[in-house]
Amino acid sequence: MEIKKTPKADLESKKSTWLLIGYVVVLGFMFVAFEWSERDIKIDTSQAVSDAVFEEEIIPITEQEEKIQPPPPEVKPIAETIEIVDDKADVEESTIQSTEETGEAVEVKYVPVQVEEEAPLEDEIFEVVEKMPNFPGGDAALMSFMQKNIKYPTISQENGTQGRVSIQFVVNKDGSVVDAVVLRGVDPYLDKEALRVVNAMPKWNPGMQRGKPVRVKYTVPVTFRLQ
Repeated sequence: MEIKKTPKADLESKKSTWLLIGYVVVLGFMFVAFEWSERDIKIDTSQAVSDAVFEEEIIPITEQEEKIQPPPPEVKPIAETIEIVDDKADVEESTIQSTEETGEAVEVKYVPVQVEEEAPLEDEIFEVVEKMPNFPGGDAALMSFMQKNIKYPTISQENGTQGRVSIQFVVNKDGSVVDAVVLRGVDPYLDKEALRVVNAMPKWNPGMQRGKPVRVKYTVPVTFRLQ
C-alpha cells in the first residue's frame, strides 16, 4: 500500500525556502560584524597610569665668597725736623789735616802671612807611602837572612808540619822593627819561630813620605818547608 503525504506535511517543497532564510540570517550577522568598528569601542582611561613625569634635578649654583682683604695699614709719614741753629751759638768744627800739612812721616808696616802646615802625627802609622821601607840589601838579602836564622822546630819536623806564616810588623822612623804579630799561622811552633826571626831582624831603611821618615806597616811571609 503506497503512503501518501499531504502538501503541508511535505518538507521537501520548503527546503529551498528555509535555505534562503538561513543565508539571509548569516549574511545579516556578517554585515553587523563588519560594521562594528573600533571607533565604537570606548576605553576608559580614567584609571590608567598617568604619564611619568621626569623631574630634572636642579643643582644649586654655589658661589665662593670673595674674601675682601683689609686695606694695608696707613703709613704715617715721618715728619722731618730741621733744627735751626742760632748764628750766635758756638759750634765746634773738626778739621782734618793731611800729612803734608803736618809734616809727619807715614809708617807702613808689612805683616807677613803665616801659613800653618799640618804636621803629620808622630805616632801615625801608614800602610802606603811614597817610598816603602825595605830590608838592607833588598829582597834577596832578606831571604838570605831568613834561611840562615830560621831553626825548624823539632816537633813540627816529627809531625811533618810545614807551610807559610804571614807576619805583620811596623818599621819605625829609625828603621827598627816593632809590634810583630801573626796574621796567618800554620802551627803554634812555626808561628813562634817566625816571630822570633822577624824580631831579630836588623834595622830597615824607613819609609819616606814628603821627604820625611814615617812609620809604615809591613807584612813578610815566612815559609817552612821540609826537604
